[in-house]
Amino acid sequence: MVSRPSVARAYPDPDEFDASRKEEKPRASKASVTSPNSTQKIYSLTALIVVPSLDVGAADIGVVELVRILSTAGHRPIVLSRGGRLESAVMAAGAEFIRADMASKNPVVLLRNAAMITRLIRTRRCDIVHAHGRAPAWSAYLAARITRVPFVTSWYKGFREQNIFKRLYNGVMARGDRVIAVSDQIAELINERYATPWARITVVPTSVDADRFDPAGVSLERIEAMRHAWGAGRETKIILVAGRLIRRKGHHLIVRAIERLRQRGLKDFICVFTGENSHRTHYAGELWDLVLATNTADVVRLAGPADDLPAAYAAAAVVVSAATQPEGLQHAILEAQAMARPVIVSDLGAGPEVVLAPPAVSEDRMTGLRFSAGDDSALAATLIRVFSMPDPARRAMGMRGRQWVLGHFNAPAVADLTLRLYADVAMRRLPA
Repeated sequence: MVSRPSVARAYPDPDEFDASRKEEKPRASKASVTSPNSTQKIYSLTALIVVPSLDVGAADIGVVELVRILSTAGHRPIVLSRGGRLESAVMAAGAEFIRADMASKNPVVLLRNAAMITRLIRTRRCDIVHAHGRAPAWSAYLAARITRVPFVTSWYKGFREQNIFKRLYNGVMARGDRVIAVSDQIAELINERYATPWARITVVPTSVDADRFDPAGVSLERIEAMRHAWGAGRETKIILVAGRLIRRKGHHLIVRAIERLRQRGLKDFICVFTGENSHRTHYAGELWDLVLATNTADVVRLAGPADDLPAAYAAAAVVVSAATQPEGLQHAILEAQAMARPVIVSDLGAGPEVVLAPPAVSEDRMTGLRFSAGDDSALAATLIRVFSMPDPARRAMGMRGRQWVLGHFNAPAVADLTLRLYADVAMRRLPA
């Protein structure tokens, strides 16, 4: 039996809810959590942050959060990216923004970007290079090795590895001097795939804006406006699926589950897919073809991005993620729990530190339910279980979710973990 190193966490180990389920296995290192004001800053650091785009992805949102943390602490973040809708948010948070084609996978462009990053490191005297995506990570890795500057990577999800070339391409994210994983699930994946030492892996979760995602702050008028936009009646239960329209999110499995619900005679419900088709893939068309083939067009809505996301959650009876590959921390699931909504996730959609679900915890502690990834029949059964719950039980599950998120995915804890990691990385390159 391999002993597990002692780990201080940004949130309690969910195994603590049921001691009988504990396993002895190595875990990623996590700094102890105190107030960010107690973190001793060595000096003002200049961090070069590279990310493919600044649109709606987890990495894009994570960069905005990182910039805010660093600039608030007096550090200097520089963001290098192709850009997107979050450009203004990055600059408002305190970063210098430099536009470059960091999303390209073309080897010539990658080498050109490596030369550019090398120049930036030297001219701006950067102390850390932090990559939030595979394509820019290759360029940043080469530049960091040339300049002997610490290289940090952030993993937001599990990448598919269909072949040896994909494995090689993904592997750059495990080459960081420190590798940040957003969840235990992703940390374990990194260690298992690449044998990355646990001492180099740090779990830093994302945080949720508790003020924005507060059910008490959403008026009945906003909720009714959202329901009206979706064509939902007063008694209609809404199954909400928030996230980009991409295959790994499992929207097609949800349509199959909806078909099963109809076959079982369930009435007075609709399923709303709210999210962007940001990559302009054929998946949205395939998804609608499936809706037509399953005769579920009357209960399925491809609504596009919600203008008022808190109200969208508030209008929902349950929020679902049917992810078919490891997703780490999904903002949508955290936001839904912050809005006191019950959630259903696949066993790849979120780790046990994100959603408390049986059998890891007892039913009086659960914040959601799980089903086997890829099993639309199991998803349908889980939806029926949630809809069969008495309203007080469903509300109690939602409120437990809100308390869990507020207590363990709050901004001060995440900021403290991030600043401690940056301080540790910087100290390792200071002259003796």
